[in-house]
Amino acid sequence: MPRFRDRREAGRRLGEALEHIRDQDPVILGIPRGGVVVAHEIASNVGAPLDVLVVRKLGYPRHEEAGFGAVGENGVIVPPSLGEMTPEDPGYDVFQEVIATKRLEVEERVRRYRREREPIPLDGGTAVVVDDGIATGYTFAAALAIARARRPRRLVAAAPVASWEGASLVSAYCDELVTLGTAERGLFFAVSLYYDDFPQVTDEEVVRLLEDGWERGRSGPGQAGTLE
Repeated sequence: MPRFRDRREAGRRLGEALEHIRDQDPVILGIPRGGVVVAHEIASNVGAPLDVLVVRKLGYPRHEEAGFGAVGENGVIVPPSLGEMTPEDPGYDVFQEVIATKRLEVEERVRRYRREREPIPLDGGTAVVVDDGIATGYTFAAALAIARARRPRRLVAAAPVASWEGASLVSAYCDELVTLGTAERGLFFAVSLYYDDFPQVTDEEVVRLLEDGWERGRSGPGQAGTLE
C-alpha cells in the first residue's frame, strides 16, 4: 500500500493516474472536507473545474465512527433500504433520528460551501468523484449516487487508498474506480494511517479551494481546458 506526505501529494499522484480523463470533459467533485483538497490537486493537474458533493456518514449513537450508511444532497441515502424502513422495523426511531440530524447537516453544509451557486453541470461529460480514502464506502457511494442523478456520460470514483470492502461497494455505483492502492480484505483500519500528515481540514480551506475551482468551471463541461 502506498504512503503519502499529505493530501496534496496524494492528489498530485492520483491526478497522474487520471491523465486518461483529460479529454473527456471532466468535472472533478470533492467530498468534504479532506476530499476537496485531493480533488483540487487533480483538477489542477487535468485542467478541469472543481465542485463539491455534500454527504454525511450515518453513525450509531455514542459510536459514530461505526457507520451504517450515509445521506447526501437531493435526498440521497445509502443503502437505499434505510429509506424504506417502517415503524415496525427494529431500531426505526433511533435510525430516523440520526438520519434527520444528518440531513440537516447536509443542508447547512451545502449553503456554507456552495454559497448560493448552482452545481456545475455534469450532463454529457465525465464526473470524477474524489475523497482522501475509502473506508466503509458509504459516504462515497452516496456522493456517486448524487452525481449519477445529474446524468454524466461517465462516472469515475477516485481515491488514493481504499479498503477491499469499501472498494467493492463503491465499484457498484460507478463506471470506473481508480485507486493507488487497495488493501486486502480485512486489513484496512483507517485512511489516516496512509498519510504522514493528516490534519483536520477547515471549512474556510474548503471554500477557498472551491472558489478557485469554480472559476475554472463557470462554463461547465467542454470548457475546462479554456479557462485559467
